[in-house]
Amino acid sequence: MTENPGINQPTTGTNAGTTGTTGGAGTAPALSQTAQQYGQKLQEAATHAKDYVADKASVVGNKIKDLQNADIGELAENAKEYARRKPGQALLISAAVGLVLGLLVRGRR
Repeated sequence: MTENPGINQPTTGTNAGTTGTTGGAGTAPALSQTAQQYGQKLQEAATHAKDYVADKASVVGNKIKDLQNADIGELAENAKEYARRKPGQALLISAAVGLVLGLLVRGRR
């Protein structure tokens, strides 16, 4: 294993503590440009998130309308059929619903 002569050597001079910079001449514009780039990326991500949430909200709204217009017996039959086809997932869903309802009831005390 070869040793690197620069490792564990004390730093001296005016550049002690800087990391690869040649002075402060170009750091402010570069920092400003980097901040603008991150700002643009953040704005794009927020726009994508807004579109995604709006899309999912419309899907949920449509499902709620379908549930309001559906017959209770038909909903029960659909739930039974789903539980027969995917028993593991139905069990996890029912456990999650029970947990949420338990937290809601417990939180009101």
